[in-house]
Amino acid sequence: MNDVSMNMVRLAIEALEDKKAEDIKVIDISEVSVIADYFVIAGGSNPSQIQALSTNVEEKLGRAGYFVKQVEGYDTANWILQDYGDIIVHIFDKENRLLYDLERIWRDGKQIDL
Repeated sequence: MNDVSMNMVRLAIEALEDKKAEDIKVIDISEVSVIADYFVIAGGSNPSQIQALSTNVEEKLGRAGYFVKQVEGYDTANWILQDYGDIIVHIFDKENRLLYDLERIWRDGKQIDL
């Protein structure tokens, strides 16, 4: 387990909790994929909150020296993906979280207790 990655996960969780994210999950995918070490998955109740969650994650990680490499979906705000290299943050609305069900798709990874 990479200490830098886990620190990024902790900061992302704090940022999500600050803005009242729903049902935050962390999946360790380091042993099943090369795309990242962790997925952080969270939900928001409306597009404004989802954008606020994304912005807060980006600001908190940025202040710690971790900068987002790519952001997808910010304008539509039904699924925002933030790629930090070692971690990928997914922020969903309720409908898309159920539809894409990343927790099921990545069930070979280890779910991390918060």
